[in-house]
Amino acid sequence: MFLREPLRRRPVEIAFLAVRIIGFLVLVFLVLSPGIAFAFLGVQLGLFGVYLGMSFAPNHKGMPLVPADVKVDFLRRQVLMSRNVRGNWLLDAAMGGLNYQIEHHLFPSMPRPHLREASVMIAAYCREHGVPYTETGLVQSYGIVVRYINRVGLGERDPFECPLLQQRQIG
Repeated sequence: MFLREPLRRRPVEIAFLAVRIIGFLVLVFLVLSPGIAFAFLGVQLGLFGVYLGMSFAPNHKGMPLVPADVKVDFLRRQVLMSRNVRGNWLLDAAMGGLNYQIEHHLFPSMPRPHLREASVMIAAYCREHGVPYTETGLVQSYGIVVRYINRVGLGERDPFECPLLQQRQIG
């Protein structure tokens, strides 16, 4: 539809997407009153947004940013700008494979179940070539995110300092 060359089964894909989206909405409004249905959809979309944010944020926030004028090869750009989150099969399932962000960036079309296996090979390759490969635990990665957001959002200020009190002390 949006590409120049025709894709096989594009109409089938669009039909399935439409049935899923429209069917979900129809089902919600069939079984719930309109007010409750809107409340349900609001809560569902809100929680889904939080879930996605908690899946995406640990992999990039607080990682170095490369200026546009600096030339970095593809491997280093992907590995240095991302971090993996260590975990077991349950974390892999909960994060949808996004805990293997480095591998996802290097091989975006690789099926999710293979990212864990690829991470071992890619980490070894990076060690051999002196490319820092960042991997943390889930709690540690959220700590990095919170510290980064506080540092950036507060402009390096102490989050417990009262700006009004500081202004009175200066003036």
